[in-house]
Amino acid sequence: MTLTFATKGPAIPLHVIDADDLSAIPKAAQAWAEANGFKAGMGAVLLVPDRDGGFAMGLIGNGTLATRKRSRFHVGAAACKLPEGIYAIESGLEGAALEEAALGWLMASYTFERYKSAAPVTARLICPPAVSAAKIEAIAKGEALTRDLINVPASDMGPVELSAAVKELAGEHGADFTEVVGEDLLDQNFPMIHTVGRASSRAPRLAELRWGKTGPKLTLVGKGVCFDTGGLNIKPGGSMGLMKKDMGGAATTLGLAHMIMSLGIDVQLRVLIPAVENSIDGNAFRPQDILNSRKGLTVEINNTDAEGRLVLADALALADEDAPDLVISMATLTGAARVAVGPDLAPFFTDRDDYAAALSTAAARVADPVWRLPFHDPYEEMIEPGIADLDNAPKGGMAGASTAALFLRRFVEANYIHFDVYGWCPSAKPARPKGGVGMGARAVLEALPELLK
Repeated sequence: MTLTFATKGPAIPLHVIDADDLSAIPKAAQAWAEANGFKAGMGAVLLVPDRDGGFAMGLIGNGTLATRKRSRFHVGAAACKLPEGIYAIESGLEGAALEEAALGWLMASYTFERYKSAAPVTARLICPPAVSAAKIEAIAKGEALTRDLINVPASDMGPVELSAAVKELAGEHGADFTEVVGEDLLDQNFPMIHTVGRASSRAPRLAELRWGKTGPKLTLVGKGVCFDTGGLNIKPGGSMGLMKKDMGGAATTLGLAHMIMSLGIDVQLRVLIPAVENSIDGNAFRPQDILNSRKGLTVEINNTDAEGRLVLADALALADEDAPDLVISMATLTGAARVAVGPDLAPFFTDRDDYAAALSTAAARVADPVWRLPFHDPYEEMIEPGIADLDNAPKGGMAGASTAALFLRRFVEANYIHFDVYGWCPSAKPARPKGGVGMGARAVLEALPELLK
């Protein structure tokens, strides 16, 4: 797959046409458009021939204002409908819409080919002059990394392979890489990461990447549960089918890290990935066990299927010890978040209204929708079982996303944002094939200047 823009060659001009303004169709193409019934519906494509057997131009439908509100990347998805060639968007878009189209074009060119070959997208785009090619290419490659990591099944993406992906990313960008593996997790005081992963034949580990010597300290923490059986509270088969994506938070975090490093953003970046497999064996942790944590808080286990918050807690405690300016965690953490907002929105939690405003504004600008959910302090008592400091799975099923976020907040004193992402596109959408997908990373990248000022 080609996730870069074309840089030279004669280009076929493309005109993006609103359905409620067909007069914007170039005069030379109006008769052809009318003869072919082109109404500029969302994502419709029409090529206009020239006298030499080639194409004089192309028309891409932009729909109406109402339909545009219901879709993303429909212009960029034209890449999959056009024949091989080089194209350039000449009219119909500007500003954020033009940037979205350019990014959508590259993301539409993504294919996952590790196990089966796929026909490549051969329509190449010249980056519009008003758009930063370097920025869009960095974002597209970061998104592709996220998708690739999620799409690989657990047989080939266990804790070892996920940690290796962190190491490879560090090498690509000249960053430092370290990892703590197996019993060394106990020696270095990461008891909950060890406990969750110890039943697997593949040793748990904590992978770390550090990059940048100046600027604010930004720490990203991603949940890396490479497969989640549910542990002794075993999931039913229907709920286990997509658990290869339970490391989607780690994958999204690594995609975001690639974007940050590729663009040379002035930050001291730290990435922490607790990589485990939640399996069943004689030494699996049990309901009613009480675990110690790196922070010193004790945790009563009332559901071994609420393991993601446990491994994140130790990593967040480590992150906090470095006095970062901002900590962001990303995790495929709760079904409650999916029930609340569905698979297309990335819900986030923060105590700071300025952070929430910055993320919401940035998300709208870059077509990466997010939605704020509450750190609701009165629910704190729900995660306090009495016999230990914390309960990993409060009874009753109420406010599951919020209680999980409140649990994580107990391990962070620094400025903190938590994303509870889904990491999966259930059905094909423009520029987003069915499968692993990044959520929230582009919004964070766009908002960073505000979040770190």
